[in-house]
Amino acid sequence: MNIILNGERREIRGLTVADVLAEIGLEKARVATALNGEFLPATLREETKLSAGDALEVLSAMQGG
Repeated sequence: MNIILNGERREIRGLTVADVLAEIGLEKARVATALNGEFLPATLREETKLSAGDALEVLSAMQGG
């Protein structure tokens, strides 16, 4: 299925947000997620199913000085 991942159209195999994180190698990373512009808590990633055309943002914290 095609979704928009961090602003780029991408073909994914996973059905849930957790599946996609695993697919892109971030299943263990501490990241924030937003689905279609709404914050998605980590506790809901396993049960949140994706649909074609959904926009998923995956953000990691950046440290700066």
